Amino acid sequence: MQSISSLMGTQTLLPIIQTNSVEEGVNIARAMEQAGLHSVEIVLRSEASLQALSEIKRAFPKLLVGAGTVYNTTILDAAINAGADYIVTPTVTNSLLLAMLSSGIPFIPGVQNMRDIAEVMEHGITEMKLFPAELSGGVAFLKAISSLFKHIQFCPTGGVNPANKDSYLALPNVFAVGGTWVAKAEWVAAGQWAEITQACVAANSFKAS
Repeated sequence: MQSISSLMGTQTLLPIIQTNSVEEGVNIARAMEQAGLHSVEIVLRSEASLQALSEIKRAFPKLLVGAGTVYNTTILDAAINAGADYIVTPTVTNSLLLAMLSSGIPFIPGVQNMRDIAEVMEHGITEMKLFPAELSGGVAFLKAISSLFKHIQFCPTGGVNPANKDSYLALPNVFAVGGTWVAKAEWVAAGQWAEITQACVAANSFKAS
């Protein structure tokens, strides 16, 4: 099974699409692709999300589209049927982990603490999403556990923003960050797609301090 980090390649931002309509989702994805991104995540939080995922895949066949907010096997099956290239979860259960492993589709499970990490590690998984990152200890937590979980890599999501993203990306156990700030609701509502493109370009750059 291909890892999420290998799917991301040099892309250090996993931009999150939240949409209430198929057209809106396609427009957001187009703006992100125009920023040079090749991988996006659409969260399954509205009735239009699954259809939007399928339509984004049709409109941009080279774009890797992940399904987020997958927290049970029913949603997992729906995401796979919609054509998701990979799966992102906010948390995990043993049954969900086993189902994702059986699916053969790349996935990154959400963890919040050391117990979560240890339990996921038991399944041979070495890439995880720290969520909600800031509320789970953020940069300080990831620094503290780096010597304990030496082979685990993270994609922090939740509370990550332009002010702190570089602090996360500077950590050796972080391969990317996820966030919604690159597609603000007011930009989407106003159809300001160029703002999304510009925000994605800026967010996908990393400046070491």
